Amino acid sequence: MKLLHTADWHLGKSLGTISRHSEQIQVLDEICEIADRENVDAVLIAGDLFDTFNPPVESVELFYRSVKRLAKDGNRVVVAIAGNHDSPERIESPDPLARECGILFLGYPNTKVQTFSLPSGLSVTKSDDGFVEIHIPGQDVPLRVVATPYANERRLRTYLGIENPEEQLRNILEERWKFICDKYCDDKGVNILIAHVFITPQTGEKLKEPDDEKPILDVGGAQAVFPENLPVNFQYVALGHLHRRIPMQKDTTPVVYSGSPLSYSVNDTEQAKSISIIDVNPGEPANCRKVDLVTGKRVHRKTFSSVIDAVRWLEANPNTLVELTIQSQTYLTAEERKGLYSAHDGIVDIIPLITTADQGKQPFLSPESLNKSVEELFRDYFKHETGQDPNEEIMTLLNEIMRAEEE
Repeated sequence: MKLLHTADWHLGKSLGTISRHSEQIQVLDEICEIADRENVDAVLIAGDLFDTFNPPVESVELFYRSVKRLAKDGNRVVVAIAGNHDSPERIESPDPLARECGILFLGYPNTKVQTFSLPSGLSVTKSDDGFVEIHIPGQDVPLRVVATPYANERRLRTYLGIENPEEQLRNILEERWKFICDKYCDDKGVNILIAHVFITPQTGEKLKEPDDEKPILDVGGAQAVFPENLPVNFQYVALGHLHRRIPMQKDTTPVVYSGSPLSYSVNDTEQAKSISIIDVNPGEPANCRKVDLVTGKRVHRKTFSSVIDAVRWLEANPNTLVELTIQSQTYLTAEERKGLYSAHDGIVDIIPLITTADQGKQPFLSPESLNKSVEELFRDYFKHETGQDPNEEIMTLLNEIMRAEEE
């Protein structure tokens, strides 16, 4: 049996003021082409399907078109779960129609999918809270999927019926996963966990959530889970949440964050993106390999000591997104900013870094400062820090701020 694992599509997301919708169309088209080329039997999408609870209409349409194409008229199963950016209700709302296409949406940890059968031969033969057994056309053995969509700790306890508030959540999940595996996941089928939880090695270097990603490990969020909490029955663990590809191992079981298909942050710079292809047979270790994605713009952070050098790089690298830092002894003029933006349409931000010698600098405040106006003090401070007088744009902005404070 062959599976495709992807996650963190974040449809509707922008980088700064730059929309990523056209890139998302391209990369989802590429994922569909890979699924067909590899002739996969199932597609696993491990959460954060959208970037917000209420995504743009164009993003919703793109999502439904893409998963329908992946499902191949019910000849291939698609299993998609909610992440911490998703609305569980929105994810599950099209369930009756989705099932007719071979698409399973699970928004909650205790979601129970109805059993059904399609003319293609695809069917859900067994179902329980957070579990489905699927017969796939052309396969003699079933695919068992244990699903744990995102929910914060309070909601997880509610969904899983936990009464002891002192019990650690990782132990609760371990017990729940083991219960399902003992009941349904023998070696006569392929057994997979798909989850949007934070799993990190218990010893050695711990994984970290990016500073710019909506956290799971938050007040009211959920605890980290360790690979040791995973039952031995799982042959592959498909994770979502972290945006770079991170393969871990529990014994012979691959535990993998597939990463996002696009770079969604300036902290996610110059990383190749990929999806995972899993070849697995009942009772045998899964073989996981990554397939690089070639569409989508790379994100760069670049620092230059002159505007001229920056423009040269921008003109030589048009198909990129970039955060620019310009080191200079003077602030950028309006004309210089205009020149930078006209040279490239993928500038996320321009950060001026003023370099001045601090050695021997005297305090700018003096007894005479008590008799000066706010504007005069600001001019003195600006010149003290930068070595030049503020231009009229800066002074106009100061006056606007002061008027707003008075109002």
